[in-house]
Amino acid sequence: MPDPLKYNKNFDKLTDEESALFEINKKSISDFVEQSASLSDVNYATRNAHAKTYAVASGKFFISKNIPEELQQFFDKEEYDLTIRFSNAHLKISRGKKEIPAYGFAVKIKDEKGDLLANYPLVNFPLFPINSVSTFLKLFTSVNQFYVKKWSSFSLIAQIAKVIPSTLTASFIKNIIKLWNKRNDFILSFDFHSVGAYRLGDQMMKIRLSPQSVDKKFSKNKKSKEAIGDFFKLKAFTADVYIQLCYDLENQPINKLNVEWKNSPYIKIGEVRIEKNGLLDPNSCENELLSFNPYESKVFFQPVGKIQKLREEAYKVSMTTRVKINKLLKYNR
Repeated sequence: MPDPLKYNKNFDKLTDEESALFEINKKSISDFVEQSASLSDVNYATRNAHAKTYAVASGKFFISKNIPEELQQFFDKEEYDLTIRFSNAHLKISRGKKEIPAYGFAVKIKDEKGDLLANYPLVNFPLFPINSVSTFLKLFTSVNQFYVKKWSSFSLIAQIAKVIPSTLTASFIKNIIKLWNKRNDFILSFDFHSVGAYRLGDQMMKIRLSPQSVDKKFSKNKKSKEAIGDFFKLKAFTADVYIQLCYDLENQPINKLNVEWKNSPYIKIGEVRIEKNGLLDPNSCENELLSFNPYESKVFFQPVGKIQKLREEAYKVSMTTRVKINKLLKYNR
């Protein structure tokens, strides 16, 4: 294999137009979070994406003994402490039994001193349907305004229509079919992905987490939150962690998120493990105050790419608004 491509800050650079649209979007995020309690009919402010928390767990990240020598500098300990949040991607909290199978597996990695190393918000769909920052910001703003200001659905539909062409790649269609076939499977049986790229020092990577021996039909007739609780009362969870490195932009594009990376082998770097009874108190207020902003990570683990760059301020706005409201309410769940 050739040498990995090096990170360049130009991968993240937004245009003036994109920056202006982002300012409008941040205001819509704040407005949404401020009204999120009433929108989801709960007594606390929620996130403006992945609002529903299924569970929060403590875990461990064990580094493989045969990790490639050139990667050892980034993983110089045998194990790391984890905080993991399982969630649903919907903006609102649904109380119905049937939910869209769009799941989150957000991971917070800390060292032996408890200092944060990295946040990785992983999801069970490896691609993102939008490559254009402007299109994404207009759509996301329209979605927030649709809920908060009760704007006409015509505006939202018009923005959604602009996204459709970028979902017609072979990679995207293949993964949509795969997700459809797994739509009723147990949440912990899914692979979870980083979607966009992240730094690994001067290199760039994507991440995949693959569960070991999880029954996809576990607690088939139960809601995901209850099924996860049942699972950890009975057994532990283990998943392999793989990365892909970026060698060239044609085969591993940074700012083209609707196609899979190819010609980059998966490298196993370790395992994530959550022990039996590893779930934290589901009624803790702290669960909703957790932040998984990937830009809070050490600089050599931070996101790469224009769409990824939006997460930095979006997470801050959402978190700041959520914390302000929730600490004021001092809610009890």
